[in-house]
Amino acid sequence: MTTSSQSPKIGFIGLGVMGRRMALNLRKAGFDLAVHDFNRAAVAELVAAGASDAGSIAGAGAADIVITMLPDTPDVEAVVLGEGGLAASMRPHSVLIDMSSISPTATRAMAETLAARGVAMLDAPVSGGYQGAENATLSIMIGGDAGVLERCRPVLEAMGKTISHIGGPGAGQVCKVCNQVAVAINIQAVAEAMTLARKNGVDPDKIRTALLGGFAQSKALDLHGQRVLDGNFAAGFRVTLQRKDLKLALENGSATGTALPVTALVQQLYGVLANTGRADLDNSSLALLMQEMSGIAPEGRG
Repeated sequence: MTTSSQSPKIGFIGLGVMGRRMALNLRKAGFDLAVHDFNRAAVAELVAAGASDAGSIAGAGAADIVITMLPDTPDVEAVVLGEGGLAASMRPHSVLIDMSSISPTATRAMAETLAARGVAMLDAPVSGGYQGAENATLSIMIGGDAGVLERCRPVLEAMGKTISHIGGPGAGQVCKVCNQVAVAINIQAVAEAMTLARKNGVDPDKIRTALLGGFAQSKALDLHGQRVLDGNFAAGFRVTLQRKDLKLALENGSATGTALPVTALVQQLYGVLANTGRADLDNSSLALLMQEMSGIAPEGRG
């Protein structure tokens, strides 16, 4: 797909593991793209792919549509609300699409601030990992005005395969924390099941294959189960980010009076990994912890 000459100019802030791949897909789709990140090597890679160097947050904010893909709530708040930030630099009728995974409450507050300046905001967190970002097959969960979403749909379709409008401002972020709760608990279930197989001296590969044919089948068992078999815990989605997302879920649960007991336990287990020097491993490395706790030699390259 290539865009027409009337397509919007896009500013992109945040060229990390996910953002760099997403921005490259926007260039592949032919969009006029200006990028900004403190990582100059990532900026140089995008410039080599045909993007321009925005030079600053405000430079990126001059675009018609600005996309942010940042690690955590304070990072997004600083870029949007801080000195020289997007709230001051974006023009009326432009759109901010925040694709980070952050607090729904903070998202709603930023959307209100931007709306008062005539700028629309979509919260659009994603699921699918770096593979989804690489292949433009991300699942994108949208909060915000449906009409604004339709204006931005061609841009989103260059990065994702499934685009779901969940509701008003903040609803996309609520969907993402729900996603992360389900993913993390599923990964823990896979870790326990495969550790139980090893503890009994039964081939976990055969058990995984059998489970994939029954009611226990899941993407976590398929993809993360294979990681456990391979002993490959090199980061796809890092422990520190999974831990952060579960913290967001627990904070929202506390604010809304929602019981999340298993989420709290799994978040603590990710905390153990982070506090024992494994914060940058893949979130499937819960299996390493289960092996250690079960008294069997961990298998994993780390």
